[in-house]
Amino acid sequence: MAPLERPIVVADAGPLIHLDELACLDLLADFSTVHTTEHVWREVLRHRPALMPVAIAGLRIERSAWPVGSAVMVMAEAFDLDAGEVSALGLMQHFSADLFLCDDAAARLVAESMGYGVHGTVGLVIRAIRRQQRTKQQVLEILRAIPTRSTLFIKLSLLAQICNEVEQEG
Repeated sequence: MAPLERPIVVADAGPLIHLDELACLDLLADFSTVHTTEHVWREVLRHRPALMPVAIAGLRIERSAWPVGSAVMVMAEAFDLDAGEVSALGLMQHFSADLFLCDDAAARLVAESMGYGVHGTVGLVIRAIRRQQRTKQQVLEILRAIPTRSTLFIKLSLLAQICNEVEQEG
């Protein structure tokens, strides 16, 4: 990817749900387009029924089911991925995407093994400092709010470690 090109981004449900819970959907605005599948979007709406697609800048809900390669299907079965994750990985293959937004550890592992970059909710929040979308203090407030304002599962000890690392960075 050339330095000035924007990455092709595909989102699974987790980051869309959790960023909405944390009132941080605007962190996706610097991606020109965020692709997802109808299957993923239905999952998002089960958890966030009031969320409208227009609330996510550049969201594009792909209406077609893209074929998923056999290697992905083998890994999806081995890692017990759900249908939304499989459909999103199929979209990754279709677009030769650069970045997969996902919080599920198994789906992240599959995507990384396929050579894709992966960011989860926490990574997107921290990235906001570098992208000048939030100050370090604002990011720390968001991170500390995860256990009470979102359904993202993260060990409190890991979250504390992440917050300490953010605090220590220049």
